[in-house]
Amino acid sequence: MKDHGPAYRAVASDLDGTLLRSDGSLSDRTIAAVERVGALGIEVVLVTSRPPRWVGDIARALRCHPLVICSNGGLIYDTAAGRVVSEHPIPQSAALEIVVRLRALLADVAIAVESSLGTGFEPHYHGTWTVPGDALVADAVCLLELPACKLCVRHGERGEHWEIVERVREAVGDLGEVTSSGPDAPIEVAARGVTKALALEILAERVHVGSHEVIAFGDMPNDLPMLRWAGRSIAPANAHSDVLTVVDEVTADCDHDGVAMVLEDLVRQATSEQR
Repeated sequence: MKDHGPAYRAVASDLDGTLLRSDGSLSDRTIAAVERVGALGIEVVLVTSRPPRWVGDIARALRCHPLVICSNGGLIYDTAAGRVVSEHPIPQSAALEIVVRLRALLADVAIAVESSLGTGFEPHYHGTWTVPGDALVADAVCLLELPACKLCVRHGERGEHWEIVERVREAVGDLGEVTSSGPDAPIEVAARGVTKALALEILAERVHVGSHEVIAFGDMPNDLPMLRWAGRSIAPANAHSDVLTVVDEVTADCDHDGVAMVLEDLVRQATSEQR
């Protein structure tokens, strides 16, 4: 168990399944809790697998730190300025080799890419998102002419999702970091060494905050590096079993505002200390 020291200066939270409810909504209670924590001078940082185009409205609604960690740490996006301030692309040669290995491993592989320049996907890639008007539709080789910070992989393989993720991790080897944000989500590949923890460490250094001063919230295996890095780690009750076994604490599930509950406790503690 990590030391839960009294002084925390930053909160880092995943979005889907953690700060957001299961339907993707942001509750009034969570908005109020984030605002009250921010009023104490505690930075609230969003850390997500989402690309920049899917985080601006949430960051503005929460009035949190304008820098948002996107694409599992592949990008840091300034929601106030509307620009990427840090990027960790996959080397093109490694990305192309990853695609070759995936096609040899899995049936009916379809690739999408996320980049600071936008997004692109193969014609047979079927996601559940609204396609941007400027998205590039092309074969993976053409897509990887972009400096891709994340590969999204869908396939026709049958079997348990997390077992397939592990097979992909073994096939990719040291060419990249393999993860997923849920059974219905694609398998995702970032550059070697690039995780939510790496980007959070970079951002924390910018605001002069140490890992021991950070509380991190997450629910899926792609959150594990961040949760292990932070001084205090908390998961909602709906989290993946691999997450529940390593965090310091478990709060209520995302549909019952578990993150907000913890933030409210922080505010109460700070208020009592000031009396």
